[in-house]
Amino acid sequence: MKTLLLLLFCILSMHSNAQEESWIEVRPKLGFLIAHRSIMGHVVDEHAVATEFSYYFKGNGERYWHEPYNNPRYGVSGFVGTVGNRDLFGIYYGAYGFMSMPLIHTKRFTFSGRLGAGLSVAPKVYHHETNNLSIATSTHVNALVSMAVESRYEIGPHAVNAIIDMTHFSNGAAKVPNLGLNVPFVSLGYGYRIREAQIEIVPRFSDVNPKYWEFGAVGVVSVKEVYPVGGKKYPCFGVNLMGRRYFRPQVGMEVSLDFMYKSSLQTYAPDVPMTIADQFQMGIFVGYLMPFYRFHIITGMGYYLRDKYGFQEPVYHRVGMRYVFKNGLNINCVLKSHWARADYVEYGIGYTFKR
Repeated sequence: MKTLLLLLFCILSMHSNAQEESWIEVRPKLGFLIAHRSIMGHVVDEHAVATEFSYYFKGNGERYWHEPYNNPRYGVSGFVGTVGNRDLFGIYYGAYGFMSMPLIHTKRFTFSGRLGAGLSVAPKVYHHETNNLSIATSTHVNALVSMAVESRYEIGPHAVNAIIDMTHFSNGAAKVPNLGLNVPFVSLGYGYRIREAQIEIVPRFSDVNPKYWEFGAVGVVSVKEVYPVGGKKYPCFGVNLMGRRYFRPQVGMEVSLDFMYKSSLQTYAPDVPMTIADQFQMGIFVGYLMPFYRFHIITGMGYYLRDKYGFQEPVYHRVGMRYVFKNGLNINCVLKSHWARADYVEYGIGYTFKR
C-alpha cells in the first residue's frame, strides 16, 4: 500500500504546474452493488450513495504527451459513501489519482475515458464473530480502482458532467475472505475553474520516448493468504527481466521473462510432497504500455513456462502502474491475477538500464 501511495504522489508532483489550468469539482453518485459471486447474494441490501470531490489540472501542451492524449485532465478525487449495505460495510472513505482522456472533443464538449486508482478505508470488515456475513472484504485498507466514461460541457469557468463508472474495492488477496466489491455508479457533477492556463506551450518533442528497446529488471515481493479464513500468510517473491519499446508517445509494449516463487502452492495439495524448488514458477509476459512520460500504465497476459503441478490456469494477467525515475530506478504496483480472480499484488522496485 505504501508503494501505491508513493506512485500517486509521483503522479501529482510531476504534473502540478503554475501554468496549467486547474479545476475543483463535486459529484453526487448513485449506484448499486453487484453480487458477482452466488455466495454474495445476501450482501445486496440498498442503493449505494456517495459523493466525490476532485481537484484536477487540464493539460495545455507543456508535456509532450498532452497532445497525443488530447490534453487530458488529471488530478485527485476524494470518495465518501456507502457501497450497497451500510450494516455490513459501513461508510467507505477513499482517495485516488485519475486521468480523463478525451475521445471526442469540441470547443465546449468532451467525451472521455477515465481511469483512476488509489486507496480506501472500510470501517466494517469480516469478523468471524461480529460480522461474519461481510465476506467481500477483510481488511480496513483496500485498493480502489475506478473505470469510467464521462460527458462534459463547459461554459466559461463552469462545467457540468455526467459519468458512468465501475468502482472496485479489494485487498488483492492479501487476506481472505476477499471477494471484493464491484459498484457501478452514475453521477452528475459541477466543476469550477479556479485558475486559467497562463500560456499555450509547444510540445517538447526532444522528450518523446525514442523508438528503441530498453531493458531492465524488477524485484517483486508480496504476501498471499488462502482459505480457510484466519490461516497462514504465505510470502511471494519474483524477478522480472523485461524489455520495453515505445512505438508512439502514447503506445508501448513490454515483454518480460518472469521468475516467481509462491509458497502458497503447497496448500493446493497438502498431501503431495513438495520441495521449495517445486514452488517456483516461470512465465513469459507480453503487455500493452501507456506511457505518460515517467508514469506508465501496464496491462497484459502471461503464460506459465514452468508450473510443475498446474493447480491454476496456464495463463496469468497483470494490470497496474509504474513510475520510472530519471536515474533509471523504477517502482511499481501491479495486480497479478488469473482472469477475474486476484492472485496477489506485486510490489516491486527495479532498474532500467537504457533510458
